[in-house]
Amino acid sequence: MSHPPRILSLATALPPHRLDQDEVLSVARAVFAPRMRDFDRLVPVFANTGIETRHAVMPIGWYMEPRGWPERTAAFREGALALLEDAASQALARAGLGPRDVDAIVCASTTGIATPSLEALLLERMGFRPDTLRLPLFGLGCAGGVLGLTRAGQLAQAMAGRTVLFLVVELCTLAFRSAEATPTNVVASALFADGAAAAVLRADGEGGDGEGPRLVDGAEHTWPGTQDVMGWRVEDDGFGVIFSQSIPTLIRGRLGPVLDGFLERRRMARGDLAGLICHPGGAKVLHALEEVCAPVAAGLDDAWAVLRRCGNMSAASVMFVLERRLASGARGPHLMSALGPGFTAAMAQIDL
Repeated sequence: MSHPPRILSLATALPPHRLDQDEVLSVARAVFAPRMRDFDRLVPVFANTGIETRHAVMPIGWYMEPRGWPERTAAFREGALALLEDAASQALARAGLGPRDVDAIVCASTTGIATPSLEALLLERMGFRPDTLRLPLFGLGCAGGVLGLTRAGQLAQAMAGRTVLFLVVELCTLAFRSAEATPTNVVASALFADGAAAAVLRADGEGGDGEGPRLVDGAEHTWPGTQDVMGWRVEDDGFGVIFSQSIPTLIRGRLGPVLDGFLERRRMARGDLAGLICHPGGAKVLHALEEVCAPVAAGLDDAWAVLRRCGNMSAASVMFVLERRLASGARGPHLMSALGPGFTAAMAQIDL
């Protein structure tokens, strides 16, 4: 029987266009204010997000013009592949490996459409073997970082001794639709950003446990009657964002027992955790998580830092938090968590 998979290396990547929050507010005002009487009432959200800078796959002027599916899809394919190649190359180099050493690729993304899928398009581009096993994941939303990493770990454990590459990329800014002058779209323009990450995993068989953080276990919980909390609407000109104002309330009211149940199955309690690796969905979400996860607080400063510097990159964000946690020298069992469409809580135990 194989040991729990280990993360041999991790890398993140950001697109070239850096956006200051004040600059984004100016663009949002130019786009929305002429058609929204209450725009000024929404302006404080840009400061209240806790975000100072973000990165986008396209220059800011691109977003001010109407864009349809063909343009958005082309931008997604080009931008996502560039970011994934960057992150994957870094992760493989840090593990002392090359593309031909990879036996399987798990790739998570929910902010665009590509068929062939992104990892298939990377095979020849990066020189992966033609027999590389591929698992594209779509629809997990912000939970895709945790759930995708968990799926990659499960695959690595089933393929003991072989190398699995986990990829995640989200280009949330491409969902910005200038034609939709609604409060939800304004809030989305204040939150969302682009980014990617890659991790190399392997589970050794009997006789060796390897090096690197251990991905001990993962789980998910989907609450009934909550399918309209978070997701996409398919509109004529692109994806329309769906997220409910009730998300922080749902976190406070429902997440605690689910987290405790996950830990109890591991014969653990919150006090046994050395820290948290949380998806920074926004300031209100992080404040709710602070309350639910108490008394554990270590690692939340890393989530705040990622939110402040990079915004909400959906599924990719939690990998940036993990990267910071590793760089800090943190050790011990950590709870990795995110919330996504479903409405679903994604959880994993990672021993750093």
